[in-house]
Amino acid sequence: MNLPANLKYTKEHEWVRIEGDTAYVGITDFAQKELGDIVYVDIDSADKDVSKDEVFGTVEAVKTVSDLFSPLSGTVLEVNPKLNDAPETVNSDPYGDGWMIKMSIGDQAELEGLLSAEAYGELVGA
Repeated sequence: MNLPANLKYTKEHEWVRIEGDTAYVGITDFAQKELGDIVYVDIDSADKDVSKDEVFGTVEAVKTVSDLFSPLSGTVLEVNPKLNDAPETVNSDPYGDGWMIKMSIGDQAELEGLLSAEAYGELVGA
């Protein structure tokens, strides 16, 4: 299983890449494999403030729909435009082109509550 060490993770299977005062958020390799073929991503939270653990969208696979939870509080700055035309990018490149949102970091202290790659790997049995 692919778990980049430079990312942080949540128990709800989102990953976070920190770049200065912003964060990129997506779902983990484990999550996309569990969901199966992703056919649609619905995120309508652009330019909205979200709280930690708040639902910011959904991802739809062939057999199920799953909520996406914000790992941090902040403002959603951008939704990945590639997801409209190619939601399968989440399956093929979950840590790269398959990112979901770019958001501001509202509370730096919340970063402390995120999991390391090692801790997330233990959580999912990797």
